[in-house]
Amino acid sequence: MRIRELFPSETALVTQFYREAPDYWLLAEGRADAEHKAQEFFTDAPPNCDPAASDRLGLFVNQRLSGVAELSYGFPEPSDAYLGLMMLGPWAQGAGHGRAFLAHVESLARKRHAPRLYLAVIDRNPRGRAFWLREGFTPAGIRRHDVEHGYWVERLVKAL
Repeated sequence: MRIRELFPSETALVTQFYREAPDYWLLAEGRADAEHKAQEFFTDAPPNCDPAASDRLGLFVNQRLSGVAELSYGFPEPSDAYLGLMMLGPWAQGAGHGRAFLAHVESLARKRHAPRLYLAVIDRNPRGRAFWLREGFTPAGIRRHDVEHGYWVERLVKAL
């Protein structure tokens, strides 16, 4: 297993990953537009965050892109870090890769002196929520209803 930064020139690689692992997008949005989501991966960021300052990471297992993560800085507070996305392909789940990927993300946030790491989880993803809770995240007390997709989003936080 290897984790490294991903670059916009690798959009086709991320597109292929999303084609092979559409599960989350189907769950969250009911459709999986791999090309669009791959482009968003390199440009999305939470409010008040600079997309150019975000970390875009790839997890590789046997040279195959098997996970992606996007880590931004400055949300919800200027000193905080926000994990906007972390997903693994089904072939990489259940082998400890998620825990290792998260540890890497946390180390990057600590290097930037972020006191907290936030993320959001949707109610349609109980396996994901269980993972985050096992890894030390707790509810931050903020929930909102996503009217477009019909689910609830809950913010979780972990002190670093």
